[in-house]
Amino acid sequence: MTGIPVRVGVVGGGRMGAGIAQVFATLGSMVTIVETADRQAALDRVVTGLRRADERGKLDGREVDEVAGRVSAVAAVHDLPTDTDLVVEAVPEVPALKVDVLTAVEDSVGARTVIASNTSSISIAELGAALTDPRRFIGMHFFNPVPASSLVEIVRTPSTSASVVDVVGGWVSMLGKSEVLVNDSPGFATSRLGVCLGLEAIRMLEDGVADAESIDRAMELGYRHPMGPLRSTDLVGLDVRLAIAEHLESTLGERFSPPQLLRDKVARGDLGRKSGRGFHEWEGSTS
Repeated sequence: MTGIPVRVGVVGGGRMGAGIAQVFATLGSMVTIVETADRQAALDRVVTGLRRADERGKLDGREVDEVAGRVSAVAAVHDLPTDTDLVVEAVPEVPALKVDVLTAVEDSVGARTVIASNTSSISIAELGAALTDPRRFIGMHFFNPVPASSLVEIVRTPSTSASVVDVVGGWVSMLGKSEVLVNDSPGFATSRLGVCLGLEAIRMLEDGVADAESIDRAMELGYRHPMGPLRSTDLVGLDVRLAIAEHLESTLGERFSPPQLLRDKVARGDLGRKSGRGFHEWEGSTS
C-alpha cells in the first residue's frame, strides 16, 4: 500500500473519533464514521473542527465544505466499505466493547484493511488476540485535540506485520504528525508517564499543597510543559483518566491507584472541558 489511505473508517464519533476523521479527510481520504448514537452530532463535530482550523489559518475558507464533503456517517460497522484501507477504533476504554468492535470490523472489511485501535492504555496484544489475523492490527494512539496535536504513538505487538508498521508510519507522516514507535505494554509510553504525573498532581491538590492553577503553572513555567497536568486531565476527560488509571493499577500496581478526589469529581459529573468543569472552569461543553 502506497500513498494516502483512499478510504478510512473511524468507529466512534466522539471528540477523538471526529478529530481523527477530520485529519484524514483534510489529507484527502474519504472517511466513514460509524456512530450508533447520533450520526449528525458526529458530522457536526468534524465541521466545527474544520472551522476552527480555518480560523487558525490551517485551511482556506473554501476548503471547509470540500473537506466536510469527504466525511459521511453510518450506523453500523457492517456498513463500512469493504475496500477501506484503514479502520481506526475510537470507542470508550472498555476492553470488551473494543473487542466487540474490532471483531466486527474484521468480519466487515477486506483482508488487506489495516485495523487500528486508538486505545490509550489497553494492551494491543490483548485486543488483537480476538482477531483472526492480528498481523494487520496495530495501535494508533492519537492525542486530544487531534488536529492540533503533533504526535501519534504507534504501538506494535510481536504479531504486528513489519509492513503494517511501515505503512502506518507513512500515513502518520502524511498527516503532518510525528510518530513514536513503542512496543506493546499497558499505558504504552505516553499514558503511563502522563497518568503518573496527573495522578500525583491530583494528590497534591487533595493534600492542599497548592491550588490547581498554581500546580499547572509550576509545570508550565518550571518545566516548559505546554499545559499543566490538571488542565491536561480536564482536556482528556476525568472519566477517561480514571478508567486509564484503574486499568494501569490492575496491570502495573498500586502506584497508579486513582486518588479519591478524582473518583469524587467523576461521580459528581465534573468531567473536565466536555462538562464545563473539572479541576478548572471551562466555558460551555464540547462533548
